[in-house]
Amino acid sequence: MPSIDPKSLSTSKLHGYLLSAIAPRPIAFASTIDTEGNPNLSPFSFFNVFSANPPILIFSPARRVKNNTTKHTLQNAEITKEVVINVVNFNMVHQMSLSSTEYPEGVNEFEKAGLTMLKSDLVKPFRVAEAPVQFECKVNEIIKLGAEGGAGNLIICEVVKLHIDDNVLDENDAIDQKKLDLVARAGGSYYSRAKEGFFEIPKPIATLGVGVDALPDDVKNSTVLTGNDLGMLGNIEGLPTQESIKAFIDEVGERYPNIACATAIDKHKLAQNYLSFGDVESAIKILLS
Repeated sequence: MPSIDPKSLSTSKLHGYLLSAIAPRPIAFASTIDTEGNPNLSPFSFFNVFSANPPILIFSPARRVKNNTTKHTLQNAEITKEVVINVVNFNMVHQMSLSSTEYPEGVNEFEKAGLTMLKSDLVKPFRVAEAPVQFECKVNEIIKLGAEGGAGNLIICEVVKLHIDDNVLDENDAIDQKKLDLVARAGGSYYSRAKEGFFEIPKPIATLGVGVDALPDDVKNSTVLTGNDLGMLGNIEGLPTQESIKAFIDEVGERYPNIACATAIDKHKLAQNYLSFGDVESAIKILLS
């Protein structure tokens, strides 16, 4: 495994490593306006949510590596202290990409990308009508991380109003992640479509897992079970009793008649099969039988 001092790399090479390794990243489709009222629209993948009270979003337009200039979005945000952050779903990803073209100052990227300008309620920049969620924001602070090409500029935005398309809400008025169909940025020219990779993991904060260290040594050192398998097993609240293990083995004995005398490897393989379906309770009983 190469171990690299980042100072030994060119900025462009380091930039490539960072963006490829730290991925996928959500996209802030940022709409701003200049002092003459000209709209600007540009995507940024150095972006995330950092607080709910107050509601804070942060994105970072970096200084250009090739010539150390700054982007219009940063210039507008510094002057007007307002921005609209629109989320990007699969239906508009190519239009979003087109808007990232380095058009001259004053060119309307909404028009270039074929997107619809929607008047905001509390700030001057326009919303992207096609975006399923839009955040009207005031700029609280801009933190400059450096003065050389590649340096980021953290634009700390406070959400003053949000707009959510009814079509992405479920019956409880919560956002349905699959309906939202977000896309995310990776390295090079790569993107990912979030809904194609969704899976659920029970949150450890809902329970107090026993931990991997509480599992028997033969389970922890298994040549079959993966780290993810051990993580699932360690999230159970308590190890099953011998009575419950025996009852389970008796119950599945007809399906697996040799389970009582199976080798450790065979038991681990069977337990892993149960884990693949999310049945942790059965898996741990097989492993401890």
